Order: sequence, then structure tokens, then C-alpha cells
Amino acid sequence: MKVALITGISGQTGSYLAEYLLKLNYQVHGIVRRSSLIKTDRIDQIYNQIKLYYGDMTDGMNLMSLIQNIQPDEIYNLAAQSHVKVSFETPEYTANADALGTLRLLEIIRNSGKKIKFYQASTSEMFGASPPPQNEKTMLQPQSPYGVAKLYSYWLTKNYRDAYNIFAINGILFNHEGPRRGETFITRKVTRYVAERSIGIKAKPLQIGNVHAIRDWTDARDMVRGIYLMMQKRDPDDFVLGSGEGRTVLDLIKVAFKKINIELEWNENEGIGTNKNTNEIIVEVNEKYKRPLEVNSLIADPTKANNELNWKPTIGFDTMISEMIENDISLMSNAN
Repeated sequence: MKVALITGISGQTGSYLAEYLLKLNYQVHGIVRRSSLIKTDRIDQIYNQIKLYYGDMTDGMNLMSLIQNIQPDEIYNLAAQSHVKVSFETPEYTANADALGTLRLLEIIRNSGKKIKFYQASTSEMFGASPPPQNEKTMLQPQSPYGVAKLYSYWLTKNYRDAYNIFAINGILFNHEGPRRGETFITRKVTRYVAERSIGIKAKPLQIGNVHAIRDWTDARDMVRGIYLMMQKRDPDDFVLGSGEGRTVLDLIKVAFKKINIELEWNENEGIGTNKNTNEIIVEVNEKYKRPLEVNSLIADPTKANNELNWKPTIGFDTMISEMIENDISLMSNAN
């Protein structure tokens, strides 16, 4: 039985990956941060099938002790301060956790003398200012402390692979979403608001930053399958995963509202969106949600993954958004 260690197991992608590996008869271990609130709702359904440990990407001694005790065959490094706008407010912590955290893990693997496979969760935010579509050969020009920290980890992973013959790979994942997405991320923020509207909760207009930013949104469950396929390659390599389809944030909002039969009419001059039937303002641009430095367009070119991994998304954008709204409605109904 293979032994996997997942940092960030209680996050969206970590929880889906844990489920996926359990179905493949892995023994799954995960690291979670100690906090005043124990938040394991994403992994409650598999809680008794996995082993959890308190740890932090900023604590190298703790990580070394855990890895020595667990003796994993594979490490999936998904833990991060992953909110781009927050990285502008906490750049030092972002660098410590997202960049130096990766260094700590790779050093532990190097010094262990064992053949431990390593997966690094890289991000499309590393492409930053480079025009789409973006693939494995696109110039990396990050536009945020988060993107810069992830870029350090990306190059470090490649460097340790080449210098020390470690099976280390970068999965350059574009935006991945689903019902377990964190509530501060744009997709979940939108679907929660739409869910509130659908069950009659009167709310202030949805507050949004840059509605014209273009992103490539793919279901997280498809991404997890791609991550696993990368780790099965005979030789380690880096892969871009995404749908290859770009949509604006405004497109996302319109699709979500349409699911509850509301047609959004957008007024560009005033930065507001109204319900076409009632003229009620339901969306407003709020400057405080804009980043100091914007990334205009991120669209994947997943040709390499399509050809070498035989990977393509199976869950469409519309289906994903519908599931997210339905899940949010269910959560709100149960809470009441």
C-alpha cells in the first residue's frame, strides 16, 4: 500500500485528492494548521480513513519530524496562503509559507536519502502579465506576492529535480473550483450570493472588484485526477492543467444568476448590474476588492497534458456552477 502525505489536506483540492487516493487504496496522511477553530468540514466524510497531524509550512523541524514518522512514498504540497489579494497585505507570511515552505520539504526529501515523489502545486498566477493562452513554455511574469512566492517554489522544484535526481513535479493549475471552494474566492462568493437570493434572503448588492478579468475555471475534481496522472509518469515533468476556455468575471456572474432565472443587465459607466425585470441593483463594483496590480487574462493551453497524460476536463463550467449553487442552497437551508 502506497503512503501519501498531503499538506493542505483540509482545503478544497486537498480534500478531493484525499478521497481520490483512498479509492486507489492509498494510506493517506494530512497536515492541518492548529487554530482556535477546528475546521475539517471538507474531510468529515473521510475523517476515520485518514490520519491528521498538526503542522505548519513555516516550521521546518515540525515538518521533518512528521515526514520521518510517516515515511511517505509521495508528498503532495498543496498548503499555501492562496488568496492573491491577501498576499499584498501579508507578503512576508506568503513568502514564508508558499516559497520557503517548499524549500523546507525539498530539503527534508533530499536529506532523507529516500525515493520520495514530490508534487508542487504551482499556479497560473505565475504567468501574470504574459498574454494567453499560456502553456509550459510561456514566460513567467507574476503580478503579486503570491505569484512571486509560487514562482520561487516552481524553480526550486525544477532545480532539486535536476540537481539531486528527485522525482519532483510542478502542476501549473489554472483556477479550479467546486462546492468546497473557500467562501472568499470569487466563484464561491458569487454562488453563495445567488443561493441567498434564490431562497429569499434579502442582501445588499454583490460587491465585486475587476469584472473584466478573464480566467480559465475548471472543476477541482478534474484537476485532482490530473495531479494523480502526473505522479504516475515514469520521468518527472511539469504540466499545465486547465480547460482552455476563458470567461470574464462578469460572464461568471451572469451564468450564475441565470441559474435562478435572473437576467443581469450591466451598466459599464456606473459599474452596476441590475435585475432586468425589476431594475433592482444586485451587483456593484467596489474598488476595495481590486488588486494593486491586476492580471488581465489567464487561459490555459493544456495540449501537453491532453497528449501525454490523456487528461481532459469531464465536468463542464455550467455543471460546476450549478452544483456550487445547489450546494450553497443546501447548506443555507440546513443552517436555518
